[in-house]
Amino acid sequence: MITAYILNNKVLDIVTLGPDDILPDNTVWLDAYKPDTAEREWLTGLFLEEVPDKEELDDIEASARFYWDTDGLHIHSLFPQRIGRDTKGVHVSFTLRNNLLISIREDDIGLVRLLRHYMRQDRLEVEDALDILLEVQNLKVEYLSDLIEDGYKTLENTADQIFEPDQINPMLKELMAQEEANGQIRLSLHDTRRALRFLKRSLRQRMTGEQNKWIDEMLHDVESLLPHTQFLFDKINFQLEASMGVTNLEQNKVIKIFSVAAVIFLPPTLIASIYGMNFGRMPELAWEYGYPMSLVLMVMSSLGTGLFFKRKGWL
Repeated sequence: MITAYILNNKVLDIVTLGPDDILPDNTVWLDAYKPDTAEREWLTGLFLEEVPDKEELDDIEASARFYWDTDGLHIHSLFPQRIGRDTKGVHVSFTLRNNLLISIREDDIGLVRLLRHYMRQDRLEVEDALDILLEVQNLKVEYLSDLIEDGYKTLENTADQIFEPDQINPMLKELMAQEEANGQIRLSLHDTRRALRFLKRSLRQRMTGEQNKWIDEMLHDVESLLPHTQFLFDKINFQLEASMGVTNLEQNKVIKIFSVAAVIFLPPTLIASIYGMNFGRMPELAWEYGYPMSLVLMVMSSLGTGLFFKRKGWL
């Protein structure tokens, strides 16, 4: 699906285009979501180079993500996308040429829906295509900040579950999901910082003072958020180690019970083994009270061993 955003007195009108349509005048943004073969051929008419495919979008080399060519300025940006408990990274290709921004993506992004919502309510005023690109990056930084706040709340909840044995497994799953989410957040922050620095460096002559100030503010926000991701990593690792320690303590308690039981029943087992040898000259075998005496001896040896352990503080 290809959506055109047409600038009209600082307000954007939204139009859906098909492969047979002509690019409307004053279009400042073309958003291609999962373009099919016909739509890709239509987009090819706007590019001098090839339209990037999914493999090119996922390339992590800086030279493949931020560059200039005959089509204009290219940025392959990483966006976090939360689906239920899981968080994944979605790559989007942006091409900025003159006053036209072209984005190509293979996955849905909540930030684009939010941006369209702002447009429909006339809450977004833009001057050119660069304003749209900066607004997308700004929404991403705000969303990353929200995800970090959610991470703090999640870890506050998991911290209360560490000493609850029946909550260990759900807590570990939550910690692993949060670790993955925090990794995606950190990658997105680094990617955003590189993208903004590339924009600032490449479009220095074109940007207005307001746009330049906007980029500086976003860079400052990114720098302030990065330490939080490291703190979250440290907190996740601490809770993982603490939960493993609690699990080991619970296991040690079980092992201790079996060890004590084995030691307590060792003397009775020894007595039973002695009287189980059945040698001919064992006077207790012919004694009327031999069997009761051996039972009493076994019980007394167990009780004596248990009392000794308790007095030593081993129980």
